[in-house]
Amino acid sequence: MSVTATTAATTTTATTSTSTSTASSSLTSSDFLTLLVTELQNQNPLDPTSTTDFMTQLTSYANFDQQQTLNSNLSSLATSFNSLLTLNSSNYIGQTVTAKADSATLEDGQIAFGYSLNSAASKVTLTVADSSGNTVWTGSGTTTAGKNSFTWDGKTTDGTQLADGGDYTLSVSATDSSGNSVYGYTTISGKVTGVDSSSGTTMLTIGDTSVAASSIVGVTS
Repeated sequence: MSVTATTAATTTTATTSTSTSTASSSLTSSDFLTLLVTELQNQNPLDPTSTTDFMTQLTSYANFDQQQTLNSNLSSLATSFNSLLTLNSSNYIGQTVTAKADSATLEDGQIAFGYSLNSAASKVTLTVADSSGNTVWTGSGTTTAGKNSFTWDGKTTDGTQLADGGDYTLSVSATDSSGNSVYGYTTISGKVTGVDSSSGTTMLTIGDTSVAASSIVGVTS
C-alpha cells in the first residue's frame, strides 16, 4: 500500500509541475504583479529587497507590459494593412498589367513576354523552355535600351504549335560590344482576373499565372 501511495504522490507532483510550467509560459501583466506583491510579502525582514532591485523589477514590468501592447498593436496594424492592400489590388481586376516575372501559361496560342535592357545591346538571345526545363524555342531579340516586347506564338523552333495550358519560361541573354551583360529583368503581360491574399501575400491572377502585386511595373486599361 505504501508503494501505491508513493506512486500516486509522484504522479500528482509531476502533474502539478507540468501545469505550473504550462501556465508560466504565458505570463500576463496580472501574473507579474501578483509575483511582485508575493515577493514583497515574503521577503526577509532582516535582508529586504534593495531599492535598486525593486526599481529594476518595476522597470522590467513596465517594459514587458509595453512590449505586449506593442506586439498586439503591430499585429492589428499588419492585418489592417493586408486588408487595405487586398482592397486596393482589386482595382487591377479587368486591367492589363505588366509584372516582373519570367514564366507564364500559354493561352490562345501565345504569351506576351517582355524584357528590359540597362543599355543598348549588340546581341540578344531569347530562349523559351517548358516546365521541365527543355528548350522549345530560341531566337534573337531587339537590342534597344530600356523596355522591349516579345510575344511568343507558342511554336517550337521547327514550327510545331504547342497546346494551350503549358507553363513556359523566357530566358534572356543580352551583351554589349565588349561582351558585358546589359540584361535587366523579364516581364509578362496580361489581363488580371482575380486577387488572392490567403497566403499572406497579395497575388494577382493573370490567366492561369499568379504574380505578386508588388511586382507590377505597368498598368493599361
